[in-house]
Amino acid sequence: MYSYIEGKIVEKNPAYVVLDCNGIGYIFNISLNTFSKLKDKESFKLYCHLSIKNEATTPVGFVMYGFADINEREFFRQLISVSGVGSNTALLLLSSLSPEKLYNAIVENDAATLQSVKGIGAKSAQRIIIDLKDKLGKNNLNGELLEPTYNTTKEEALSGLSVLGFNKNVAGKALSKIIEKSGSELTVEDLIKEALKIL
Repeated sequence: MYSYIEGKIVEKNPAYVVLDCNGIGYIFNISLNTFSKLKDKESFKLYCHLSIKNEATTPVGFVMYGFADINEREFFRQLISVSGVGSNTALLLLSSLSPEKLYNAIVENDAATLQSVKGIGAKSAQRIIIDLKDKLGKNNLNGELLEPTYNTTKEEALSGLSVLGFNKNVAGKALSKIIEKSGSELTVEDLIKEALKIL
């Protein structure tokens, strides 16, 4: 339905961004890798993936996912094509591992790296590898996607973890421990990645 939307950034945090396009605000769920590309930009073009969720207990819902480039969107679509991997899990994978590390884990049969992501068990890791190893090898979706280079705060990391569904108090304590141990110079991406390992 949508290929991309370009507009003014009116709100952003590590889990979502709102773009104003001709007076209409579009909210996108994003990965940490895409968040790192937003930096201090006033406007941005996001490549879209529209998910329509139709559950018996809730009305039909539209969820938009946004990506900094076409490669990351394609990576996301490959992940959700795997049985048992939903949109939130795919986004968590793209947020917890760099695109290069995720790509290498899949094509090199490294299930342990995939299992380091919260919610990915042994069976899921093997399924991802089996389903995507050949596809990714042919498409050469390697680490050209994104380089995380941004500066942020504990509050942004906490906001991102909250949106991902983690208890705010528990996440806050985890972040405090990480900062105490590693120092305050960590980026929001590093903070969230470390927190995901212990939450």
